Amino acid sequence: MRKILYYDCFSGISGDMNLGALIDLGVDKEYLLKELVKLNINDEFEIKINKDSRKGISGTKVDVILKNLHEHNHEHEHSHECEHSHEHEHNHEHEHEHGHDHEHNHAHDHRNVININKIIDNSNLNDNVKKISKEIFLEVAKAEGKVHNKPLEEVHFHEVGATDSIVDIVGAAICLDYLKVDKVLCSKVQVGSGFVKCAHGTMPVPAPATAEILKDIPMVSSEEIPFEATTPTGAAIVASTVYKFTQNKNFHIEKVGYGIGGKDLSDIPNVLRVFLAEVKEQEENDIEKEEALILECNIDDMNSEIYEYVINKLLHEGASDAYITPIIMKKTRPAAKLTVLCENKLENIMREIIFKETTTLGIRKYSVEKSMLKRKIEKVKTIYGEISVKKSYLKGQVLNSKPEYEDCKKIALENNIPIKEVYEAVNERKE
Repeated sequence: MRKILYYDCFSGISGDMNLGALIDLGVDKEYLLKELVKLNINDEFEIKINKDSRKGISGTKVDVILKNLHEHNHEHEHSHECEHSHEHEHNHEHEHEHGHDHEHNHAHDHRNVININKIIDNSNLNDNVKKISKEIFLEVAKAEGKVHNKPLEEVHFHEVGATDSIVDIVGAAICLDYLKVDKVLCSKVQVGSGFVKCAHGTMPVPAPATAEILKDIPMVSSEEIPFEATTPTGAAIVASTVYKFTQNKNFHIEKVGYGIGGKDLSDIPNVLRVFLAEVKEQEENDIEKEEALILECNIDDMNSEIYEYVINKLLHEGASDAYITPIIMKKTRPAAKLTVLCENKLENIMREIIFKETTTLGIRKYSVEKSMLKRKIEKVKTIYGEISVKKSYLKGQVLNSKPEYEDCKKIALENNIPIKEVYEAVNERKE
């Protein structure tokens, strides 16, 4: 059995919600606090860990308190990608429950990635925790650098470099190391809706750096969640640790944990749900499932010679499959249906190719689930030399086995023999 951690981000994810959820799942809070002391910045913060609830769902709420400053209940870490100078008030269009109506002036908040890496490297944390922590910070640094057109060493993290966010990110690494899961999976990421005011002006959710971090990650936006549900820290945690984003919960649940957020919504509980689960080795290794997208269009007015070019271009740009099906349209006109199977992240690229290279005026799309057998390529020695053979497996047994066509074609041409003789030679060796 393999251990899986699954993030169910139906109400978003932030640094504090993540800590609360993982503690609720079973991470020893005393162990977490003891490990955080190793950062050697414990004179700057303290942590409150309490049971709380949202819409009747009980869970764990974590608050990071900055000593000698103010309670920093950062349900979302102030959209630090919005380049706050900390010389002015935080002015978000959406409400902060802790009400920042006074100025910040934190000297230690202005840390860059080099400063943060030094804090981590100089600590007594184990190597795995250090590695995970720096990878999460790097996600934010790259996003900030892209948004502000700055090299990594010039990116000052402001809020994300502040003590509370260092605690969130290193705390996440400590918890993940404690759980010792084999893989981390995640649902689509809820980003919320509405606008946030920052140095860029009034920006729609997700704000710039959050959007940059979530590139190529499936996300959803709900008007029922009228605020920034996923913060840059939350986005960076899943971006750097998640093996696969999927809605499929094909696992055996062992434990469930809830991290409590700072909002009390009318319909949706503001919580982060996490599952600790197990997947049987056979289930995981034999059949792999993943979400994909199908794009389709019907074409009845295009030169059929062009289809080969279009299909080859789609495959070259990353389509998993592309093919033509003969169909009969209205008025019994013969036509062709172009079908493209691709990863969700390639949707825009595939759509643009179809519109530019064909005569279609519209494209249909729908989501599908691919189920794929485990497969591997083996070399088989024959009287003509080595030939690649593709084998597929189910429950540990070989289900299908066939020679690779290109290998057989090459040998047939080189030896001037019928290709079926090459296939027969391979099959004799397999037997």
